[in-house]
Amino acid sequence: MFKYFRGSLLFTALCLVIGAVLGWTITHDVAGTLGVLWIVLVLGVLEVSLSFDNAVVNATVLRDMDPVWRRRFLSWGIIIAVFGMRILFPLVIVAIAAQVGPIEALKLAATDPVTYERIITGAHVGISGFGGAFLAMVGLTFFLDEEKDLHWIGVIERPFSGLSRISGLAIGIVLLALYGISRMIAPEEAMTFITAGIFGLVAYIAVQAIGALLEQGDGDEDASHAGGQNVAVAAAKSGLAAFLYLEVLDASFSFDGVIGAFALSNNLFIIALGLGIGAMFVRSMTVMLVDRGTLSEYRYLEHGAFYAIIALATIMLLSVRFEIPETVTGLIGAGLIGLAFVASLRAKGDDDDNDAVAPTGERLNIS
Repeated sequence: MFKYFRGSLLFTALCLVIGAVLGWTITHDVAGTLGVLWIVLVLGVLEVSLSFDNAVVNATVLRDMDPVWRRRFLSWGIIIAVFGMRILFPLVIVAIAAQVGPIEALKLAATDPVTYERIITGAHVGISGFGGAFLAMVGLTFFLDEEKDLHWIGVIERPFSGLSRISGLAIGIVLLALYGISRMIAPEEAMTFITAGIFGLVAYIAVQAIGALLEQGDGDEDASHAGGQNVAVAAAKSGLAAFLYLEVLDASFSFDGVIGAFALSNNLFIIALGLGIGAMFVRSMTVMLVDRGTLSEYRYLEHGAFYAIIALATIMLLSVRFEIPETVTGLIGAGLIGLAFVASLRAKGDDDDNDAVAPTGERLNIS
């Protein structure tokens, strides 16, 4: 198991060294430096707790992904996740909200963290609308699938599978949720919330459309040509669609962590170090889940992750009206995945017992 987390541990050590230098530069005090390191570690743990379901969902996509694109996601993807979403994304928000250039936004983050925090948290309504809508579509699409024949909580999942024949049902559910929640907030915020939510829906549809177009192109090529080169092109195209899907998914998961991190620090660089550590460990867990075939061995783990996504999407959408602590979000996600893991263990035990019984009903001698 250590081999999967070796890179994450080395990255953590590097971030702690940078954090120590940063802490000493800011505070010129040992206690202050230790305080910065503690915040970095807490942010890392927070990110992992909020994103474990992200690792499970990533693994469901990666297990069927072309090996080349899998490696690209685990290399390019981590760069996008750490530097893109944890550093550039907040700067872009500040640049747009304050109507300044990216360099000015970076200077603002370094010299006036209070104003920087105020601008970021002020964008919470739009971020929650976009991320919540996208994640809700991800979760609902998993359960609204008539071909889904494995159910963890059958009383909930079987009816949803049957409703999958209703075209556009998931979009309708999300739009109704956006409208209902928008009625709870101020009119000026409601328009921002609904608009961002619609863009979240469009982003999900766009990613799915790209995948469908690429698959259609693959089918056309396969129908008119033959050979190993076309197989490689098809794999690359499908890998590109999955890569885009995973990047948008990762971005939606990270929104909550980026905003919640300001409860501990308003320093962009401290936040980036802590969340970067968490992102690295999420990637390591993803690789481990894929290599070990954990999702196949523990059949309901995937279900628990998608229930956690539904819960996270609901919390993200409701957070524009209600203050919900990050610890609650993390505990709900971890609890759902934990319950799914326990249910998987029980099902696995039942399967082992059944395998030990002969067709005639007599127990086999396995000693």
